Amino acid sequence: MARYVGPVCKLCRREGEKLFLKGERCYGPKCSFEKRGFVPGQHGRTRQGRSERESDYARQLRAKQRARRVYGIFERQFRRYFGVALRKKGLTGLNLLQTLEMRLDNVVYRLGFAGDRAQARQLVNHGHILVNNHKADIPSMLLSNGDVVTVSETALRNGYFKELPEIAEKRLCPLWLSRDAKNLSGRVLRLPERAEIDGNLNEQLIVEYYSR
Repeated sequence: MARYVGPVCKLCRREGEKLFLKGERCYGPKCSFEKRGFVPGQHGRTRQGRSERESDYARQLRAKQRARRVYGIFERQFRRYFGVALRKKGLTGLNLLQTLEMRLDNVVYRLGFAGDRAQARQLVNHGHILVNNHKADIPSMLLSNGDVVTVSETALRNGYFKELPEIAEKRLCPLWLSRDAKNLSGRVLRLPERAEIDGNLNEQLIVEYYSR
């Protein structure tokens, strides 16, 4: 299973905005984006302020890359999700974002059980998460309305999960999910609406990119 193992702070700098890929660190003074907000590379400082001269293709590419990096997905899988969204009824861009939001690792993150999607992915990989009382260790698993996500009883003895209920209570839970922070469980109520998904993602540009 492929995953990005490089420095994630460079990804934020390349996109010119915080993608919040390192959890609590992104909110503190140690955030690399706060110290070096320019594009990485030898000529990073001189490339600032060029967004106004970007071509349509460049803007479409950046929109697609930003979405990929936010959800931690490589190109091949992201293109497959676009194909799934294209075959569904409705707006292709919204279908794509809803599909990404329904990934198991994203739902674990949205429930507040992990500080970022990379940590959520690790919790799923290690078998700490159950879906409808069955072990689920595939981060890309797509959930449906009514699916229940819980932490396994074995994992509850882990030091991280003993402190998690108090931490999870402080994290926002979207309205399309219900959460029982005390018992570390959650349920998918419905598909998220566009207003409940990251506003910095431009799904229209992504659709234009793949429609070239």
